Amino acid sequence: MELGGEAPDLGRPPVEQEAIQALQQSVGSLLASYGWYFLFACVAVYLLVQKLAEKMRAQRRSRPHATGALLEPDVVVRRQEALAAARFRMQEQLNEQAEKFKEKQRQLEEEKRRQKVAMWESMQEGKSYKGNLKRSQQEIESAASPSSTVPKPKPNKKPLRGGYNPLSGEGGGTCAWRPGRRGGPSSGG
Repeated sequence: MELGGEAPDLGRPPVEQEAIQALQQSVGSLLASYGWYFLFACVAVYLLVQKLAEKMRAQRRSRPHATGALLEPDVVVRRQEALAAARFRMQEQLNEQAEKFKEKQRQLEEEKRRQKVAMWESMQEGKSYKGNLKRSQQEIESAASPSSTVPKPKPNKKPLRGGYNPLSGEGGGTCAWRPGRRGGPSSGG
């Protein structure tokens, strides 16, 4: 045995021994420079993995398997029946709303037809159909409103300015805009 502290030669070629020594030296210098950082990084990764594994176990315990193997068949049947009943109720409500809408549409179409007939009859008699149309609409509105009060017609108000347009030059006022003469700046005298 040698006293130099090196392991005895185990029959390796010298090139391989040099490569192993170079690798040991580079790893040794790397660990000497950054060893504590490697140690802290390894501890942090270990703690993170433990925390995630604990959360996964808690999730598995809190909710049953997705396959339904742990659920009782009675619970599954009750849930499906409740779901079917809720769907049926929602479909019934939808059907009722559709029937109400169809009835309103029929009433509107019937009223339009009546108005057209009344308009045609008044035209045949030589009367103005617009007055009859307004009266029939008022009758419909009064029949549709549940209150017995008749809405008061709004009084006709005059417009505030009487059709005043400042760019037209009409309608009063001393100022009026007028376009200038045609021609350029040198078209004077």
